[in-house]
Amino acid sequence: MLQSKKLTLAVLINAALVSTAFASEQSESKGFVEDANGSVLFRTGYLNRDKKDGLTNDTSSAAQTAIINLDSGFTKGIVGFGAGIIGDASFKLGENKNTGNQMIPVHNDGSAYDHWARGGAYVKARVSNTTAKYGTQVSEIPVIASNTARLTPEYYTGLYIESNEIKDLTLIGGKFTKNQWSNDISSDQQGLDSAIFWGAKYKFNDQVNASYYGVDVKDKLERHYANANYNFAVPNDANVTLDAVAYNTQWEAGAATGSHTTDNLADRENTIWGVSATYNKDAHNVMLAYQDNAGNTGYDYAYNADGLQSIYVPNSYLSDFNGNDEKSVGLQYNYNFKNHGLPGLNWTSAFVYGWDIDVADRNNRTEIIDQAEEHEFFNQVKYTVQSGAFKDASLRLRYSYLRSSSSYNNQKVNNSEGIGSTNEWRIWLDIPVKLF
Repeated sequence: MLQSKKLTLAVLINAALVSTAFASEQSESKGFVEDANGSVLFRTGYLNRDKKDGLTNDTSSAAQTAIINLDSGFTKGIVGFGAGIIGDASFKLGENKNTGNQMIPVHNDGSAYDHWARGGAYVKARVSNTTAKYGTQVSEIPVIASNTARLTPEYYTGLYIESNEIKDLTLIGGKFTKNQWSNDISSDQQGLDSAIFWGAKYKFNDQVNASYYGVDVKDKLERHYANANYNFAVPNDANVTLDAVAYNTQWEAGAATGSHTTDNLADRENTIWGVSATYNKDAHNVMLAYQDNAGNTGYDYAYNADGLQSIYVPNSYLSDFNGNDEKSVGLQYNYNFKNHGLPGLNWTSAFVYGWDIDVADRNNRTEIIDQAEEHEFFNQVKYTVQSGAFKDASLRLRYSYLRSSSSYNNQKVNNSEGIGSTNEWRIWLDIPVKLF
């Protein structure tokens, strides 16, 4: 099956290459130096989880980092070549006795690193509108997405190919062979052998978009993702966006354990899907969403080198509402203070309720002992500077109130996969600096 996927991807990319329908990006290249970009993001991050499940300890982390991104342009000619560097250098703020949550690396005795640095380089080549990049990179592919919600990003190492030869169609494919979490020192600390991925995104018109992506993580899992999006205008200068998304995952016998309700890991399978409707008018944005899990396990992700942010579903906040057989409904409201002389200030609140969660007996994973529930109240205020020397600098304050049934708390703690009932605070200060 894997060989057929590789062949299909190769055929698609080859077809794109011979069907160019618009101008070539490479023909417009200005040069290796002329098109270069360099930036540093100075980030101060604080994350505190006040655990309420009575089973796990509180965690609190605070640190400072500088994330650097140096990216060359492409040389001129039929084939353009380039290179880049991505990495971060960080230090802790305070003792950080109870650090956790993928924020700060720790020594074998559990103590936090005082300072640390990570990153790597990459090379790239471009023909027409097709680009290949090999080396260290941050992945935004929905089935193997890097975590960018911590102090530093999650990195992958490998080959990424993107082709835009046909107007409105993007094809991607490649292979990653190393995975480094945000709090990993080693570039291959997650033990990834290989993750082969592929996908396509197509813009039918200004209103309709659709995409599909897949990944095969060797000896771990196979995952597929599909999304469709429809945006249309409604009276009174408003618009509505309808969105549908789904993941299907099948795990292999070598996969990391999770919330499975069967003793045979190779039999684990999950389909999680969600639909949402968003109404947007001037400063107001309201989203109503429904999400549903099916299969013999919840939607487990991240622990098989498959990306700590591979959860592009509508009811994903502190909790992802991805328990076994869980259904959830969510309501989100966002307000932009632009009409009050405060452009750049946004407030978001959301409430999500999840129910019908199958909780398995600890000693007999095939026996369901409870139908649990969870609910979350989410609030976030973010201000982004609009102009001046600190343009695009932002301060974000986020608070989540998450509670779940005691039986579900027990299951998540026993399987080392969940947050449990928690009050969480996050404070993020980002100051981007353009170097060239």
